[in-house]
Amino acid sequence: MAARQDPFATIVSCIDSRVPPETVFDQGIGDLFAVRTGAQTIDGLVTASIEYGPLENGTPLIVVLGHERCGAVIAAVQAIQSDERLPGHLDAIVERLRPAYHKASSAMGGDLVDQVVRAQIHRTVSSLAHDGPLAALVDSGDLGIVGAYYDLDTGIVTRLLGLGL
Repeated sequence: MAARQDPFATIVSCIDSRVPPETVFDQGIGDLFAVRTGAQTIDGLVTASIEYGPLENGTPLIVVLGHERCGAVIAAVQAIQSDERLPGHLDAIVERLRPAYHKASSAMGGDLVDQVVRAQIHRTVSSLAHDGPLAALVDSGDLGIVGAYYDLDTGIVTRLLGLGL
């Protein structure tokens, strides 16, 4: 076990059991801060968790990692299209994904679920890049924020966009 932590990145990814950040990026204990939510959706508490690495630990990189065939996105798309609510607190994920759904559904072509995943990656990167303390680190060159997409079939991570790099 690592005596202290000095992660080089904070990974914001989905809770999907097929996408554990340490495995995806071949890293060990102490290498990453991992923040996982359904379809990498964020709110105030999640943003605070993401801020911890860069603000308190000097972690220089945030990676927002979406993935192929995301179950949370599939459920959200189905709920939006059928105008139905999901049980428990799951509808909170649907509401966080609704803007990505609208952006993706107005685009032409492609698989809608995949387009929502990609739109959500862009939205999350943009939100973090405009977060006051994180924005200041991006502007000073002390923090990079990257959006990336994980292909479940090949295991390949593709960079979609990057800020502050």
